[in-house]
Amino acid sequence: MLLKRFYDDGLAQASYLLASERSDAALVVDPNRDVEQYIAAAEAEGLRIAHVTETHIHADFVSGSRELAQRTGATLYLSDEGGADWRYGYAAESGAVLLKHESRIDVGDISITALHTPGHTPEHLAFLVVDRSAAAAPIGMLSGDFVFVGDVGRPDLLEKAAKVQGTMTASAQLFHSLQRLRDLPDHLQIWPGHGAGSACGKSLGAMPQSTLGYERIANWAFHITDETKFISAVLEGQPEPPTYFGEMKRINRDGPRILGGSRRPQRIAAARVGELLAQGTLLVDTRPAADYATAHIPGTINVPLNRSFTTWAGWLVPYTRDFYLLIDHARLDALDQAVRDLAMIGLDRVGGYIDCDEETLAAWRSAGGAIGSIRKMTAQRLAERLAQGDVSVVDVRAAYEWDDGHLSGARHIPLGLLPARFDELPPGPVVMQCLTGSRSAIAASIVAARGREVWDLEGGLAAWKKAGYPVETTVPAP
Repeated sequence: MLLKRFYDDGLAQASYLLASERSDAALVVDPNRDVEQYIAAAEAEGLRIAHVTETHIHADFVSGSRELAQRTGATLYLSDEGGADWRYGYAAESGAVLLKHESRIDVGDISITALHTPGHTPEHLAFLVVDRSAAAAPIGMLSGDFVFVGDVGRPDLLEKAAKVQGTMTASAQLFHSLQRLRDLPDHLQIWPGHGAGSACGKSLGAMPQSTLGYERIANWAFHITDETKFISAVLEGQPEPPTYFGEMKRINRDGPRILGGSRRPQRIAAARVGELLAQGTLLVDTRPAADYATAHIPGTINVPLNRSFTTWAGWLVPYTRDFYLLIDHARLDALDQAVRDLAMIGLDRVGGYIDCDEETLAAWRSAGGAIGSIRKMTAQRLAERLAQGDVSVVDVRAAYEWDDGHLSGARHIPLGLLPARFDELPPGPVVMQCLTGSRSAIAASIVAARGREVWDLEGGLAAWKKAGYPVETTVPAP
């Protein structure tokens, strides 16, 4: 049996290609929107993609199942579990085969049996894999967002991201889905749909795979046999999901738009920047935070092109209108990757890109445009200003970080929610603060773009504590 794993670092997402040595047919499970990688891998192995499926309606990336099946002529298989509200809206028009609990897909000598494992989502399927050429016993399970290395899929995601009520019911379903694994052997390989860094769980391990036996030893979820205690434990400490997760759920349920490949957006003349800003168009400056802080075009926001770019773009960039990217000409080779990563989460309305370097900024200044900057404030200076009472602090970290310790009197507005809660900013000058300064730099750019007087706390809360200044903690309500 051939099993090839594809892993997207930006999404912390895994997809898989399976094939039998005695057949040229291949199955792809949980493909993302970059379908070319699966086509190329199959061709390199002398295979044809004959089957495409996915474990559930994803919320953290745009599925590539529909496009991959269309591109290759493969049969598309989709879950028919979970009830009427959780059926795929495009299944009929795509000619999809609908899967129920214990439905089977044969790929040469490999049998893939669907197991209905609700909890993370109502329609979720895991796939039990048997290589009949070797043994009648199952060799592994493609567990999707059901079982991870060291964790299980969070049952509260739909309520928090997609505004669907029923967290307690989902938690109970997850508990009972885990009980279905009791009769499966310890040697069963676990091939999960996500790794460390995904918001689909709270403590995912970084190992690419595991075994059911090891998870029974090391995974907390297998140690709780009481349903009520499990529900409490699985909901505790879950990170806040990005706001775009609800949009992903809708897109993947109704049918992702067919891209037909990735294309570089058109280059826009720098002279049009003023016109675009005057129209209220969002311009995202992708340069490093330090470069943006030194000099930028006012009205733009800064989302640096690093490993967190996709995450923060998903939080902060609207899905309903075109937006433009400013990118340093020296990093123009990264533009295609940026556009590809944005498309992975459905942000495919990039209207164009603008070269943004010292020459561009000089030309902007020569044409009469102002140059903006983000001022830094040290912990010592902040302590002095707070004593004077002439600045306010806005902490943009996550809720669990805030509870662990924050500046006395600070206002808490997580970075991803800042545009929606902008009116909650305290009046007067504000100092944006996170743990080390990366998130607060983005936040400061958003505040500055709306004309407010803003500083960025240099070194964040870590620098504040290192300087010996106090923090206070919040005890969450029981």
